[in-house]
Amino acid sequence: MHFKRSVGALLALSLSAGVAFAEDITVAVVGPMTGQLANIGDQFRQGAEAAVKAINEKGGVLGRQLKLSVEDDVCDPKQAVSVANRIVANGIKFIDGHACSGSSIPASAVYAESGALMMSPASSNPIMTDDAAAKGWSTIMRLYTRDDAQGAFIGPWIAEKYKGKNVVVLHDKSAYGQGVADAVKTTMNAAGLTELLYEGINAGEKDYSALVTKLKELKADVVYFGGYHPEAGLILRQSAEQNFKYQLIMPDSIASPEFWQIAGPAGEGTMFVFPSDPQAKPEAKEAVEKIKAGGFVPEGFTLFSYATIQAFAQGIERAGTDDPMKVAEALKDGKPISTVVGDVVFDEKGDLKNASYDINQWHDGKYAPIQQ
Repeated sequence: MHFKRSVGALLALSLSAGVAFAEDITVAVVGPMTGQLANIGDQFRQGAEAAVKAINEKGGVLGRQLKLSVEDDVCDPKQAVSVANRIVANGIKFIDGHACSGSSIPASAVYAESGALMMSPASSNPIMTDDAAAKGWSTIMRLYTRDDAQGAFIGPWIAEKYKGKNVVVLHDKSAYGQGVADAVKTTMNAAGLTELLYEGINAGEKDYSALVTKLKELKADVVYFGGYHPEAGLILRQSAEQNFKYQLIMPDSIASPEFWQIAGPAGEGTMFVFPSDPQAKPEAKEAVEKIKAGGFVPEGFTLFSYATIQAFAQGIERAGTDDPMKVAEALKDGKPISTVVGDVVFDEKGDLKNASYDINQWHDGKYAPIQQ
């Protein structure tokens, strides 16, 4: 009898020790940590690190601590696939990434086939989740908005505000840039405004003077450009050098001080669409203060990356397991997930429901929402 009690006590002790020393849950945060878009990678990493720290300080997830693995895909599709293969080979089941749609779409196939859960806090091309749904991949999600939703918001606004004006639509030929430009063009056209020019530019060039000359000849009043801040800044600077001013409207990629560093005063008045500013939400107050105290301003995608980690943690708790398929199912059950960007609900494809946007404008090195 005494012996049996001892065995029971030992068993209880070993079980509790097993819980106490349970393995960490590793999350990979993947984005362009180097290269021209390294500012976006930095936002991803800062947001993820802050979320992991906050969750671990409150006891972790199901008694386990979260751990981060930081990976660099340079926003390059081939590199993204190589990184994705390394992540799954290392047994990592949760991926906060990728950033550029051109990276996320090919990488998603690697994660889906291995049963890992990928949630992008930035990729907006609809193909990512549309294709995943068509193929029955349940573990590909995004905690961000889609290009078609962004297009439906800004396209009709451009058509109404700039009726009768000379409008040009440009893109950088990337999955992200062309995807969002197409969405804006479609909805703008449907609302009654047709562009004078729809054209792709070559990203990474240093001289866009021929493009500027073409815009001047067309007497462009408004240019919508689907692309990133390095090219946008250069085009604006080179336009200013030719004393040519127009209203530039961009998607969400220029929510970063780096845009102004490149454009300088030529960036004055540039508008861009971004999901309603998460920094202003009461749910973000504590996180924003802590991140700022560490010397970083949580602009751009920082809080979306933070929210992605929160979604993983709540999904694991809701599912009672770290099985990615079950976590994805739990996240899509229709109940809200509490995050720093507000309560979010995912649809059956893994997309966010009910996205809302601001139109922001750059002024003297800073940006803020405008009254529409």
